[in-house]
Amino acid sequence: MSIRHLLATAPDVSSYDLTSGRLWSLVAILLGLVGVVLGGLALARPTGRAGTGDGRRRAVVALAAGLAGTVVGGLVVAAAEGGPGTGYGIVGGFIALVVGLIGVALSGLALARSRRSSLSR
Repeated sequence: MSIRHLLATAPDVSSYDLTSGRLWSLVAILLGLVGVVLGGLALARPTGRAGTGDGRRRAVVALAAGLAGTVVGGLVVAAAEGGPGTGYGIVGGFIALVVGLIGVALSGLALARSRRSSLSR
């Protein structure tokens, strides 16, 4: 197979174009990052201000955001028809899967800690 043949069959997507796959993978990464940040905050301050329950609420929101980022990233990876550089957003989808799972893990730890602290009262 020659280089000329490979260039002739390359897709019309530039590496700078924002395709729908890349856009959805960016949305998934942002959702996963929200889950990581809120999960980390809920883990760092489990009870919130003066026992108002903000930490538990923050952990639940972090769990939802991390799970949403994981699901959307998984859908992007499942729908991708090509590898990296084809415009389907597969690299961003894999990043979203990892970041979303980290957000789910952090929020799960924060929820477990808040559940333990509420049982010990």
